[in-house]
Formats: sequence, C-alpha cells, structure tokens
Amino acid sequence: MTAIEQSPAVGPDRPVAVVGTGTMGQGIAQVALVAGHPVRLYDAVPGRAREAAAAVAARLARLVEKGRITAEGRDEALARLHPAEDPAELADAALVVEAVVEQLDVKQRLFTALEDIVAEDCLLATNTSSLSVTAVAGALRHPGRFVGLHFFNPAPLLPLVEVVSGFATEEAAATRAYETAKAWGKTPVRCADTPGFLVNRIARPFYAEAFAVHEERGADPATIDAVLRESGGFAMGPFELTDLIGQDVNEAVTRSVWESFFQSPKFTPSLAQRRLVESGLHGRKSGRGWYAYGEGAERPEPHTAGPAEAPGAVTVVGDLGPAAELVAMMREAGIEVKSVESGGPYIGLPGEGQLVLADGRTSVEYADVVYFDLALDYRGATRIALSASEDTSARAVSEAVGLFQKLGKKVSVIGDVPGMIVARTVAMLADLAADAVARGVATPEDVDTAMRLGVNYPLGPVEWSRRLGRDWAYDLLSAMHERCPTGRYAPSLALYRQSYSNGEETAS
Repeated sequence: MTAIEQSPAVGPDRPVAVVGTGTMGQGIAQVALVAGHPVRLYDAVPGRAREAAAAVAARLARLVEKGRITAEGRDEALARLHPAEDPAELADAALVVEAVVEQLDVKQRLFTALEDIVAEDCLLATNTSSLSVTAVAGALRHPGRFVGLHFFNPAPLLPLVEVVSGFATEEAAATRAYETAKAWGKTPVRCADTPGFLVNRIARPFYAEAFAVHEERGADPATIDAVLRESGGFAMGPFELTDLIGQDVNEAVTRSVWESFFQSPKFTPSLAQRRLVESGLHGRKSGRGWYAYGEGAERPEPHTAGPAEAPGAVTVVGDLGPAAELVAMMREAGIEVKSVESGGPYIGLPGEGQLVLADGRTSVEYADVVYFDLALDYRGATRIALSASEDTSARAVSEAVGLFQKLGKKVSVIGDVPGMIVARTVAMLADLAADAVARGVATPEDVDTAMRLGVNYPLGPVEWSRRLGRDWAYDLLSAMHERCPTGRYAPSLALYRQSYSNGEETAS
C-alpha cells in the first residue's frame, strides 16, 4: 500500500513544490504557505524563483497590513519558503503543482524529468486550464499519481479548485488532491478529464448566446448585459465580462473547447468575437473591446422604453409556470386580474394582444404576441426584456411595456429572437449541465458548486433547472432547434430523458 492510499491529505509538515512562478504559481505557493507547508518554488529561468519569492513576501506583507495574518505568521511562512535553483531541490516534495506555459510538450518534459527526482509517493498535479490531464500524464511511467488541480485566478482569493481525474488517475491520488485542497481552505469539486473541465465547459453558453443575440441584431451589447444582470441575476454581463477577461483569452478558451469536442455546434465560437480579436480589440487591456475604455470613454446606455400606460385589467390564461409570481404582483400594483384555468399560458391584454413567457418561438408566428424574458426572481428583477415582431401591434407592445413599468421594472424591447436573452442562456446552461452529469463528468452538486463559485452564477444550472421544472429547458430548446436546425439547440439525450422521466430530479 502506498503512502497516497494511507494518507487522505498531504500533511502540513510535508513540502509542497510549485513549478512555474508567474501569477498563478505565486498564488498557489501563497496558499500552500499559509496552510503551513514548507514550499519550494522553482522556475527554469534563472533568478525567477527568487523574484517570485520576493513577490510572495510582498503579498504576505499586504495581508499583514489588512489584518488578515499576523506579522509573526508572515515571518513563519517566509521561513518555510525556499526558492530552488535546481530541480533536484524538489526531491523531498510530497506534492508538486505545475503552473508553466500551456504547451503539452513542455508539461510532458517537465513531469518526465520530475519522475526521476521525486519519491514514488509524491503526488504530481497540473494546474492546466485548457490541456487534457490524460495527455499530460501520457508520457509518465506512473500516470496513476497524476491529477489536475485547477485553481482559479487569483488563487489566494477564489475558493474553487477543480480536481480533475485523467484516464489513468488512481482514485487514491484524486482523493488525496481533493482532501489537500480542502485542508487548504478551498472548495474542491471532482470532475473527469473533459474539455474545459466543469466551469469552462458549462459556461460557454453564457457568452455564446449573448453574442448570438447580438449577431442576430436582436439587441446591442449594453442592453444584453443589462438584461442578464438586472433580470437574470448575473453579477456581470458577458460583453463586459469578456472585456475584463480579455477577448483573446476568452475566444481562445471557446475555440479550444469547440475543437476538443470535434467542432460540436454546441460550442461554435462567435464570428463577431473573432473579428474583435483579429482587430486587436482585446478589451480593457487594449483600451477597447465591446466597449471603449480609457480617459473620457463613456459606456453606452441599455435600451430602455419610454413611459407607457399600464392596462387596468388583464386576463391570465393557464399556469404561467416560472412567471406565476406576476399574478400576485399585478394585483398588488392595482391591476385587475381575471384568471382562466384552461388554455394558455399567457397574459391577455385589453387590446387582445398576448403576453407570453419566452418559449423558443418567435412573435412573427402569431397574430399579436409579445414575449417577455425569464427572470431569476420577478419581484427582485429591476429590468425585463420584451420582444415583438414588426407585425406586432403598437398597442400590444405599449400595453406590455406599461404593465411591467407598473410593476416597477425598466423595460428593454429587443428584436424578435427565439428564446430571447435570459431564457435561452439558462436553457443552454441547463442542457450542458445535464449532459455533463449524465456522462459522469461530475455530480449535480459539484456542477452547481463549480458554477456558483467559479463564475459567480446566482444559481447553479442544475438547481435552476429544478426550479423551472423538468420540461422547461427541453421544450424551449426543442422549439429553438426547429427554428435554428444547426444542432446547436438540439436538446441533449440527458435533457430528453429528464423531460420524460417521472421523477422530480432534473439531472442525476
């Protein structure tokens, strides 16, 4: 029995080595130091390890200034930090975490060399975000002790760590990595070695659907961002977020996932984003991306409809499902509500127009339908999007705008795009999450934890799907697939099974 099997976590008295001394390597070293480990820092470039050690010391000094650690704790940590000039100095490490350049051959050569240096019970880990853990381990004599340990930047602050098992990773090694990350105060999640792991795989629709609405001329970036924040409950919209990440970085991740899934239409990159990258408009770091930055730059305002008169009475036909709270809200706002149990579901307006929750269809298909978008919480939402076709009557649009304004919401009227903004985004997130769970990539709980902590979603996609009902995402995507038959919106087999199951769980 190996030491990996005997010990669930790397003990704080055992040395941890970090290879690669960029921002991520320094962050991981800081995490291990604060957890009490002796830390060896190594970089192939002479002098870099000493520079990184000085940078880590400066980070710890700032923590002392902020009262996060004591001066004594800082001094003890720095006494355990050793910048290594030669790989041989890593020989006593119980764990080696690599954070070097994202090139497969470079990582393979590094770990092949490390196998001749460290003990047989040393756990080897890569912090890669884009390469296959299985492929990196493919060059090793003992790939069973190799695991992905993917931290998020900045590593000392963000709690999530994806513990990735490659094809040959032994369960004991994955458990040891998981327990070690947990002992370091992180929130680890387990996942199989799949393109993008959890966060970068499942998050693609958050960007892709927004870009698609923009490319379909449904709405401008500022409006899409505002709707996803103020109606969907997301912390940032995808246009402002990718400007912050860097358009080149975000597009490269999307392209990598797409190519790794053999160019699946589910992950097709955005041509509009590709043009930004080709133009050198990479976001904040270049001074311009979707938005302009720098001195004097002004952020465009989202489209907001002008004042409109609210209807005095409406008829609610059928069960509004995820939007059922609107019935009580309308009554509280002084709007007379008549309920009809059969038919629908829709809100009947005085001018005979119908207000319908986004369902993947388009207004142009009907006589006088105005669609309204999904909200995380209709009471808490401060903005609601509406969509209508050129054939929709002005009266129906005006009454719909006035109704939501009466409920205290700003209203953005967008083009007649199927699924609108929030609804199609959430449906696609739910689909990819269900598919990942069904394929054994991760548990439903780990999927939701990853998406909440990794990208700060207001709800995990599995939980969101449970709240919306097991048919909701399947029905919406089926309707979108009929209108956009590229395969992108075809519901996964997992979502199909979920929709037709008798149980209440949406992805298990």
